Amino acid sequence: MKDYIEERARSLAHYIIENGATVRDAAKKFSMSKSSVHKDVTTRLLKMSPALATEVKKVLEHNKEERHIRGGLATKKKYETMRKNN
Repeated sequence: MKDYIEERARSLAHYIIENGATVRDAAKKFSMSKSSVHKDVTTRLLKMSPALATEVKKVLEHNKEERHIRGGLATKKKYETMRKNN
């Protein structure tokens, strides 16, 4: 695997772990696609550093468990903003 891809995967992993970031957050921060971030921190990272991949997986699982809450809050905010504008 190319050195820059390995370094990118490690950087993404550290960012996600340190910030509790979602794949979307990391993709935006590193100007990458969500699918590339996901592939880097799951498939590629697992081959390079299984321990780091396990830590990232914990954060991503936690985010997945909370996503319905974030979605509900976003919808609530949307309708509150619409109500204020009318």
